[in-house]
Amino acid sequence: MRTRLLPLLIVLMAGVLLALGFPLAVSLAAAEQQRVVVDRIDDTVRFAALAQFVTDQGPAPDERRSTLQEQLDRYQDVYGIRAGVFHRSGDSMARAPSDWYLPSDGEGRAAFQEALTGRRSQDPPQVWPWQRGERLVVASPVVQDGDVVAVVFTDSPTDQLRSRVLRGWLLIVAGECAAMLVAVGAAFRLTGWVLRPVRILDAATHDIATGRMNSRVAAASGPPELRRLARSFNEMADNVEEVLEQQRAFVADASHQLRNPLAALLLRIELLALELPEGNAEIASVRTEGKRLAQVLDDLLDLALAEHASAELRLTDIGELAAERVTAWRPLADEKGVLLSSETTAVTAWADPVALSSALDAVIDNALKFTPQGEEVTVGTASQGNTSTVVVADRGPGLTDEELSRVGDRFWRSGHHQNVKGSGLGLSISRALLAAGGGSITYAHHEPHGLKVTLTVPRTRPEDA
Repeated sequence: MRTRLLPLLIVLMAGVLLALGFPLAVSLAAAEQQRVVVDRIDDTVRFAALAQFVTDQGPAPDERRSTLQEQLDRYQDVYGIRAGVFHRSGDSMARAPSDWYLPSDGEGRAAFQEALTGRRSQDPPQVWPWQRGERLVVASPVVQDGDVVAVVFTDSPTDQLRSRVLRGWLLIVAGECAAMLVAVGAAFRLTGWVLRPVRILDAATHDIATGRMNSRVAAASGPPELRRLARSFNEMADNVEEVLEQQRAFVADASHQLRNPLAALLLRIELLALELPEGNAEIASVRTEGKRLAQVLDDLLDLALAEHASAELRLTDIGELAAERVTAWRPLADEKGVLLSSETTAVTAWADPVALSSALDAVIDNALKFTPQGEEVTVGTASQGNTSTVVVADRGPGLTDEELSRVGDRFWRSGHHQNVKGSGLGLSISRALLAAGGGSITYAHHEPHGLKVTLTVPRTRPEDA
């Protein structure tokens, strides 16, 4: 979720910064050019004041023209700006340098024509940093007795103007980059602040889904809406845990309370059997069903206790534990004519030895039930990454893909195995015992035929242990 939310925030903030940066850059360029234009206008006004007294008659005008020419020459030498005073006809009164002439077209001619109408240049076209060789022209009228008699014309290079604009833009870009870095850092903090409760809530939901019903969410950080959601989640988890606890208590109490009446019933059946002929088929069937019902009640009680009990985890050599269980079950395997072999190695994991032994007993018992005489059941251990496994593989008839999806459900048994002794709760008990310690159980086909059951336990100590 963070990978989707963070780019969105960054793009939005980048758009805001660009929306502010572009007008600022344009405004800076316009301000720099306006400063240059105002400076040139001041210069043209000064030259216009000198040109007002220059005429084409008498000895005095020659001296004034010489003074004007000297000022223009000095101006051009110092600033590198071409300047001149031109009559209405376009002929020069004075100019610097001497080989420079009034432009015959373009922006220069337009500025000259505008000055002839009595208006100064106010808004020449904007000069941008990438416009190499572009020049800035400013023209001011020379007014004498209310008439425009000449025009002061300046033609300035724009290198310094473009350099100043470029430096200003670089500062803006640097400021934008710094602001973007700050914005990205703020976005990381903001998304972390918003999503941290979501991640905690997701982790707590996963814990509850995997059987750790005591997981709760601390509702102390994040937006108010998420804090309310965390409190609601905790209330929901409390209610679910209470309902499950009541269900487990009911199953345990019912199983326990039914055992005594069932035992009394079986005893009365035995007493009645003494009065019937030896080998009565109905009595034998009633005995079998009674014992099966007693087994179901015992398994229900074991399942309720397994789901309620907490695991006492410690570092365990599951290879040694698996070898012990194989040794304990080998006499029964020999009696059935099934080869029970062990391929275990020294593998450690965090597990409850009692719970893991009970789960492994249920799996081995299930494998021996359905493995025909002369076939083999193997028990092996391995480790990979953060988990260790115990694999029990048999050579029985196996299960179909549809049956594999249901194996381990309570009271479920394959239609092909209805005549085999059992209650359908053994693998459910194994799953409950493993889940209490952060483990799991999975099922797969064992080629060419049979079932492979994998018991997985963590190699590192669970945080909630």
